[in-house]
Amino acid sequence: MKLPGWAAPVAIGVAGLATAIAVATLSGIPSSHAVQLIFDASVGAALAGLVAWLVLIVLGRASIGAQTAIAALAPILAVGIGVAWASSAMFIMSDDLRVLFVVLAGAGTVGLITALLLGRRVAAASRSVGEMARRLGQQGPGAVEPKATRLRPRRPQELAALAAALDETSARLAEAQAQSAALEHSRRELVAWVSHDLRTPLAGIRAMVEALEDGVVADAETVARYHSTMRREADRLAGLVDDLFELSRIHAGAISLDLERVALDELVSDAIAGASFAAAAKGIDLRGAVGEPSPVVELSTPEMARVVRNLLDNAIRHTPPGGTIWINAGIDESGTAAEVSVQDACGGIPEDDLDQVFEMAYRGDAARTPGDGGAGLGLAVARGLVEAHHGQISVRNQGAGCRFVVRLPLSAPPPQRRA
Repeated sequence: MKLPGWAAPVAIGVAGLATAIAVATLSGIPSSHAVQLIFDASVGAALAGLVAWLVLIVLGRASIGAQTAIAALAPILAVGIGVAWASSAMFIMSDDLRVLFVVLAGAGTVGLITALLLGRRVAAASRSVGEMARRLGQQGPGAVEPKATRLRPRRPQELAALAAALDETSARLAEAQAQSAALEHSRRELVAWVSHDLRTPLAGIRAMVEALEDGVVADAETVARYHSTMRREADRLAGLVDDLFELSRIHAGAISLDLERVALDELVSDAIAGASFAAAAKGIDLRGAVGEPSPVVELSTPEMARVVRNLLDNAIRHTPPGGTIWINAGIDESGTAAEVSVQDACGGIPEDDLDQVFEMAYRGDAARTPGDGGAGLGLAVARGLVEAHHGQISVRNQGAGCRFVVRLPLSAPPPQRRA
């Protein structure tokens, strides 16, 4: 617990008064004389402190060395005033008084020199901290303290703490700056890629609409194919807009989850049913398996269904015709979480790209970027929704492809009713 600022001076004053009383008692000084001496010494010390305080206020912008010297002279002045008053009260003989003043002069000189040296040391440490602050302002976050500064005498505790705080602030600012730069780069790439993915289908739709309006296409088969293509492109645009809207909600922290207890076998079966048509159209075998008993998880069904759907869409997109996709659900090895995994046959992801798979607008290398690859938002949306459920999503290369794993906290079993 931090003590108030007045606690230390009050404690020192009480301890000093008790020491003076004890010394006077042990020395056999009469009570009246002891009270007079303690009073004179206390008043003299108070006057010396007041003078030093006023001088420090006047010289408030002076160097640390000068202010330290003034603070060092204050107790010597207090002793001098106390001795002079004791002498005037005939407690000290004139010869003894001269001896005391000589001692005070010598001690004062040594104290002044010591104070100046101490002040110089503190000033050097203060300048080094000032240099750190200037580097932080001029060179920006991450500026390293020069070796010459590190080799200087150790800083006092308060200045050392300030220097450490500046170093920590610099490191945090550098980290925040790097994150901001990465986010800005990601945002620029996202805007560029989304613009391309919006422009391409819109251009195709416009060309087909103009062909239909101008009567360039007249036979029923071609018209039907144009209508089918326009509907498919419109669906792609709607999906892209949905992904962008979902990402904006995730980044704004505006996702509202309506949690309910759901058995994962229902989630997996619905996901397989929804993706089976696209998988069959590409000649991909889509299979699923759920461990017994089926894990029960508290989740928001629409959002988690979207996560699984995005993972399956990604797997179907990157798995070649004739490949197999497995979706499994069960309890993990620790028994504390449920897992939903999607194993594809995409050929794997470069190891250097595994950490970027869930970033916005990630598409991977050219081998993993087919013409209908989308805007690279599906996995970013999946990560945001999984984290909103306090879960984790990861990917690793396995077998002929890669394996995406979603881990979700298990739902507590419902309380059993008493018979």
